[in-house]
Amino acid sequence: MPKNLLLLAGDGIGPEIMSEVKKIINWLNTNKKLDLQITEELAGGVSYDQTKTPLTDDVLYKAMDSDAVLLGAVGGPRYDQLEFSKRPERALLRLRKELRLFANLRPAICFSELVSASSLKPEIVSDLDIMIVRELTGGIYFGEPRGIEPIAKGERKGVNTHVYTSKEIVRVTKVAFDLAKKRNKKVTSAEKSNVMEAGMLWKEEVQKFYDENEEYKDIELSHMLADNCAMQLVRNPKQFDVIVTDNLFGDMLSDEAAMLTGSLGMLPSASLSEKDKNGRIRSMYEPCHGSAPDIAGQGIANPLAMILSFAMALKYSLDLDTYADEIDKAVKSVLKDGLRTPDIMEIGKRKVSTSEMGSAIIDKLK
Repeated sequence: MPKNLLLLAGDGIGPEIMSEVKKIINWLNTNKKLDLQITEELAGGVSYDQTKTPLTDDVLYKAMDSDAVLLGAVGGPRYDQLEFSKRPERALLRLRKELRLFANLRPAICFSELVSASSLKPEIVSDLDIMIVRELTGGIYFGEPRGIEPIAKGERKGVNTHVYTSKEIVRVTKVAFDLAKKRNKKVTSAEKSNVMEAGMLWKEEVQKFYDENEEYKDIELSHMLADNCAMQLVRNPKQFDVIVTDNLFGDMLSDEAAMLTGSLGMLPSASLSEKDKNGRIRSMYEPCHGSAPDIAGQGIANPLAMILSFAMALKYSLDLDTYADEIDKAVKSVLKDGLRTPDIMEIGKRKVSTSEMGSAIIDKLK
């Protein structure tokens, strides 16, 4: 059966990096006899420019009906003065909310070929491979009440509410443990149980889940305060395998882990829903970098994070693990050959354009 992919290139460098994914999809369809059907739509600033909304209902419905959504990047400084509900980033948040994408998977992989790009010592980060599982639809980003309101003497106060339920914690915990079973069988749960009631609940529910599910007894579980986890990530990141944490801390820890690898341009991500009544999981895949409007249109953006995000889609949504592994190996092989986009350029390596990097990946797939 055909697999339906919705491509939302978005803003900035989004269209350039998405073009390289389209090249790979077309190559797979032609040479590997896959049947990946793609639909392209607008999201973010480009959608606002044409429709006055960052995400139309029609595009949202197409996202709901697709087997996977691939998102390039959204945003840019020329949209900063828009009211909050119209900003490009609201497209991303609406997709996460309406598709019920509660689990964000952020791998942090330091390819040995790029070890010198990291700010840490090579022996600390070489061949690093950790996975951060971030709860995506709860916590302080979505909690109520929230807002800015006036108080006495002309002052104002801003309110955000950090709230979690047992169900929200348990479902993302299960994702982390299922991933750990396929990796190195180690889960670290990060929270602030020392000062936050929601953190206490988080720790208790993770531990309860582990205690009550015999199928995970071969996995090592540890608990760590989120601020200590941040310190340990730069001190000894290889102690971790899978880190599961809430929305706020996951946002921060995953960006910190990303920089251990030397470049955000190398890191993919996946966001997944629960199974619906038909056993279907909705999903969205996107690179961890932003829209980089300062280099948009110059043909120098690194497409590898977008390509690796597509590989994650093949693995987690399309049940095409073999082709996902081939793309992962192709990326490593291209880096070993010394090809570099400007963001990861090193002395003695060959600088290539966005398009040349995408074509080099296809050459390795042949």
